[in-house]
Amino acid sequence: MKKVFVGIGALFLLFVVGLVVLMTVDFNRLNKEAYYVHITTDGDVEEYKLDSGEIMKMYWYEIPAYDENGKEQTLKFSAQKNLRHDAYMKLYVKKETEVTSYDEVKFNELPKKVQELMKK
Repeated sequence: MKKVFVGIGALFLLFVVGLVVLMTVDFNRLNKEAYYVHITTDGDVEEYKLDSGEIMKMYWYEIPAYDENGKEQTLKFSAQKNLRHDAYMKLYVKKETEVTSYDEVKFNELPKKVQELMKK
């Protein structure tokens, strides 16, 4: 009987640990390459209508991005809102061009090579 309770306890503990991992780990950012961009213009607006009749907007950006070594690549990504002008963004990229997520960062959080390129 004691073995049954230990087994149930172990399964419960494994379940709780699994839930914590799923709630705290952002898989859109995990093991992705980081690129950095400077937002200077508005995104291109794309409107679409939901089945409920509500009109939604998507803002598309296609701008040069830099990895931590200063290598430039043009990336295309979307946002649910028009991003703030003069904002620096860290893009999480998989398969070289697919942006999975982004965060706004401060200029001093950019890698040194990227800071030099964006000052120009």
